Amino acid sequence: MEKQQEQEWAEAQKIAVTVDLVAAAKQQLRFLAEVDRNRYLYDGAGLDRAIQRYKYCWLPLLAKHIEAPEVEGLSLVVPLDCEWIWHCHRLNPIRYKNDCKELYGRILDNKNVLSSTQATCSKQSEEIWRTMYPDEPYELNMSSHSPEKAENISEAPKSINYDLVSAVKRQAPFFYQVSRSHMNDHLFLEEAAARYKGFLHLIKRNWERSVRRFCVPTYDIDLIWHSHQLNPDSYCKDLVAALGKVLEHDDTDSDRTQGKKLDNGFSGTTEQWEETFGLRYWRVGAMYRGNSPSPLPINLSQLETESKTVVPSSNEYHNSIQLQRKMIVEIMLEIVGVRDLPHGHKGSLFVTLHKKGDTFFNTKRRLSIFSETRRKWVTLFQCEPTGELVFELISQRPALAIAKHAKTLGTTTISLKDLVNPVSQLSVEKWFSLESKSGFSSSKPIGMRIALSFTPPRPAPYQLHMVQRGPFSNSCFFPFPGKFLHLRSSRIVDETDSEIITMQMRDSLKMEARRDLPAKKEVIGVPTSGKKLVLAESSGPGRFLINSNWLFQVHKKFSEDGYAFELQGSRKVIVFPGRKLEYEINNKKKQKGKQHFMTAVEFSPENPYGKAVALLNLKSGFIKIDEESLVLPMIVLVFILSNCSSKAGDEPYGGLTTKADNL
Repeated sequence: MEKQQEQEWAEAQKIAVTVDLVAAAKQQLRFLAEVDRNRYLYDGAGLDRAIQRYKYCWLPLLAKHIEAPEVEGLSLVVPLDCEWIWHCHRLNPIRYKNDCKELYGRILDNKNVLSSTQATCSKQSEEIWRTMYPDEPYELNMSSHSPEKAENISEAPKSINYDLVSAVKRQAPFFYQVSRSHMNDHLFLEEAAARYKGFLHLIKRNWERSVRRFCVPTYDIDLIWHSHQLNPDSYCKDLVAALGKVLEHDDTDSDRTQGKKLDNGFSGTTEQWEETFGLRYWRVGAMYRGNSPSPLPINLSQLETESKTVVPSSNEYHNSIQLQRKMIVEIMLEIVGVRDLPHGHKGSLFVTLHKKGDTFFNTKRRLSIFSETRRKWVTLFQCEPTGELVFELISQRPALAIAKHAKTLGTTTISLKDLVNPVSQLSVEKWFSLESKSGFSSSKPIGMRIALSFTPPRPAPYQLHMVQRGPFSNSCFFPFPGKFLHLRSSRIVDETDSEIITMQMRDSLKMEARRDLPAKKEVIGVPTSGKKLVLAESSGPGRFLINSNWLFQVHKKFSEDGYAFELQGSRKVIVFPGRKLEYEINNKKKQKGKQHFMTAVEFSPENPYGKAVALLNLKSGFIKIDEESLVLPMIVLVFILSNCSSKAGDEPYGGLTTKADNL
């Protein structure tokens, strides 16, 4: 960072904010997660009712409490539905300020108001609510109250006419963009707060120079910006002090098409940021993630509430598979420039990047250099937070576009261990000196400016691979119509190709009471200890038990794409055909072979609309699993399904290969 750019950044950090932005951002994330568990607030009758209650109940109650509180020092607890509409209203800060002053003569601030997600007791708030609205329940329950029930509160003499339905629809997709775990990391949010001040500083500079520019934030900055706006009194005072007036929050444009307002605004903001501060504007984990995944056809309320009685199993099952949990980071990286090239150098330049011995990043990438191409090329990848990233600067003459004629000018490395242990900052941008490999003499070593941003380390998903050995049986647990392949003995290996267990299917050794009954089937596992374990056994058509903890059964009602499977036990898991939720792919070019995938989705009070916990590739036998407790049931399921047909005339689910395809 040049001296002038350092001064600009230091000046930006002097902007005073009277809100704890990190704490406010964490609270906002908790609240948005709770709203997302109650999606009736996004649309339809639930949204209409919430808006009505907000306009005619909550705002008048809040105004009265601010003017003359019934209980001195009492913090009101706002009902969830009203809080959601209030949230969206405040995110148009100028309109909210004007509406409040027109109706109540002052800004209705959030001081002495607790979020519905913060309060442990709302008894006094409920009593105040009932006093003002005896016929309107404090909590909105759409299952027992219809929208018409609120007619008695719709006769207020005046209220706001802001289009709150449109405001909600604009804000509803925001949670998906900020819902990844690193967004709640304290250091990540501290850096986001600093970047927010930098964002305000750019706008201040534009106003001072009468420059008209639509500044577009990254999502980490936007999260902090929202957190500031949700404190309306502080936001107005802070922005007037810093910029001279209240900053609008324009969220009406969502068209990301190249050349449109949003795209041009982001490009202009990026250019201004990098010229002003000498730092990259992009940040890993803070960029647009694409559209929200398609919702599943069911939610927790549509599933049976009863779970199978769990019979405690022996610890030998829990300890049968020994797995090492690896850590992972996501990295975004740009080669910004090169300096001090040898005198007389000719040819084009590019950089190669690789990492030795990494489970998740085991390829060599070619990177362009911004100073050479004048086009921004940013690479994104995941890797273990250990070892070194190795960079090689390559020179190649255009007429000799053959690998053997390329010449390595120098190399440099970045130690990930030094970056993340301990994590003091989540980004690096500086000049690195290259160790020369070219034979050119130069008074200075070649320098390469590398910008790198990474997420805090987190546990990596387990990545396992099933490799078949040979025919074993000709029976299938599930009553699929049509033909099926012969079931085979399989071995399960981890990311390092180390075997963790072998699996076979056999007829049960238990004698049936009647000889005309079909023999039960058992899945036998042999872990590295060598001890044979009965991992699963059939318990009727289309059903089987896994070591008494899970009951698997076929269900077609949950999916129009084919058979789905329900896992009944201490947890509710449905295995859907295809890639769902976080594993969904919108890019049509990458959807090839999607019929070979299944997604395990857990339903719980925390995730009533489902959370993807595993992805199964039944063609390659590759399995990605988020939790250790699901490793055993998932590999048993893949072992069975990979040898069964979906329907008559179709290609089988299985046909395991000896080489895994990437999930």
